[in-house]
Amino acid sequence: MPDALALFPAENVPIEATQPQPVGVPRLMCANRSQLLLRPVDLESLIAGDHTARTMWRFVEGLDLSKFHASIKAREGEAGRSSTDPKILLTVWLYATSEGIGSAREVARLCELHDAYRWICGGVSMNYHTLSDFRVEHRSALDDLLTQVLAAMMSQGLVTLTRVAQDGTRVRASAGAASFRREPKLKDLLKAAREQVEHVKALEDDPTVTTREAAAKARTAREREDRITKALAELPKVRAAKKSEEDKKEARASTTDPEARVMKMGDGGFRPAYNVQFAATTQEKVIVGVGVTNVGSDKSEMTPMLEQIEERCGERPVEHLVDGGFVKLDAIEKAANHGTKVYAPPPAKKKGESPDYEPKAGDTPAVAAWRQRMGTQEAKDIYKERAATAELVNADAKEHRGMKLRVRGLDKVLAVALLHALTFNLMRWAALTT
Repeated sequence: MPDALALFPAENVPIEATQPQPVGVPRLMCANRSQLLLRPVDLESLIAGDHTARTMWRFVEGLDLSKFHASIKAREGEAGRSSTDPKILLTVWLYATSEGIGSAREVARLCELHDAYRWICGGVSMNYHTLSDFRVEHRSALDDLLTQVLAAMMSQGLVTLTRVAQDGTRVRASAGAASFRREPKLKDLLKAAREQVEHVKALEDDPTVTTREAAAKARTAREREDRITKALAELPKVRAAKKSEEDKKEARASTTDPEARVMKMGDGGFRPAYNVQFAATTQEKVIVGVGVTNVGSDKSEMTPMLEQIEERCGERPVEHLVDGGFVKLDAIEKAANHGTKVYAPPPAKKKGESPDYEPKAGDTPAVAAWRQRMGTQEAKDIYKERAATAELVNADAKEHRGMKLRVRGLDKVLAVALLHALTFNLMRWAALTT
């Protein structure tokens, strides 16, 4: 008779103790990254049919890119490596901007890893130098594209210039506060920079330094010398903006970005920045004007914007909405002479009081009409559309699209601002046509 304890083990005996224990080395499926994988990849099926990247590509296909083609040196029948199609580069940047990505290195990385970017590239390899150069070297072509987009939208009845709102937003420059130096220090730095240029020239004959290293050091030295030279050239402009003689003596310019200026930011602090101007229609929320200055005040920006809108669209807005920082009597007069009504709060008699709507002794008829107009309830209701439009555009660029300046100089900053405006308008175009 079998042992009862063997047939029915005690409850306090672990189950594992009754199982046979494995012997030998565990058999595992381990990573083998040296093996070659041959996988079929259909680029066309990487993204959905209604993907934003496809929408961007379709819009770009309909634009005239001849200005981008004009600067390409690689030509049929001549030696040299083919250039990347501007259509690809432009669409990559538009899509990246719509996703809030402004770093050329990050975009280049995504072109290898992200399906949407891989679809846009269509098998064309991408590097960050090409992307970075394309963004900043085609400011004029980007400006022309914005005009093209507006013309197409106006022809479809998607943009009306009945009412336009303008506002400026200060964007942090790619320069540190410590890079701002006075004239004596700048001269010392320039002397040292020139000595460094002469020093690196001698490295060309040094057998311990490779040709590539010597060229890189020479380029770095030349670029620093150029920046300091430009900083000294900017000092007279900085002084001209100062009021007191003491402030003029303390004038400083940046050795990193000579055209940047220290401005008061939205949080009350002072940092190097640029003043980016956007003007957009209040009805369709479409950007019709873009500008960049290194002046913190908006007081002189209304007239240039109205002129730009007329140049782009062939006409001026019927009504132009701006905040009190834009108020300049001669600008209001000029706008009225060209058929544009300005809606902006008149200054108050004393700080903290309500605006003064009474005409003044020296007012022209246009200025007097503006003051009286702003005292009506109708004008106050119209003026409410300014914040709903201008603040939306600024917030979209800075908060949603992450407009951060990784470039230096007015022209390059304007190129970035134009890219944001193009992206915004293409997204609006898609929404309005849908």
